[in-house]
Amino acid sequence: MENSRPDLFVSKVSLVQDVLNRLRAEYLEMPGMRLKPEQVQRLCGVERTMCQLALDSLLESKFLCVKSDGHYARLTDGTIHRSHPAKADFRNNTSSKKAS
Repeated sequence: MENSRPDLFVSKVSLVQDVLNRLRAEYLEMPGMRLKPEQVQRLCGVERTMCQLALDSLLESKFLCVKSDGHYARLTDGTIHRSHPAKADFRNNTSSKKAS
C-alpha cells in the first residue's frame, strides 16, 4: 500500500498558500480592513488551525499586525509613506556680469 502522506502534505501547503493569497488580496483591496480570526476563518472557509497558520505567516512576513483589540490589520493600514526627494535649486546665487 502506498503512503499518502506526501500528497496530504502537498495539499495542506497548497491550501495554506491559497489562503495566504486570498487574504493578501482582500487586505490590499480594502485598506483599513480589520478582522478577528473568526471572521478570517469564515471569509476563507477554512478550519481554525489552517486560519491561524495563515495569520501567523502574514504576521511573520510583516504584512499584517494584531491590534490591541485582537483584530488583524495591514501593518501599513493602507497608508503608503514615501519620502519626498529633495528639490534641486538651480538658481544661480552669484551675480553674473553682462558683456557690454
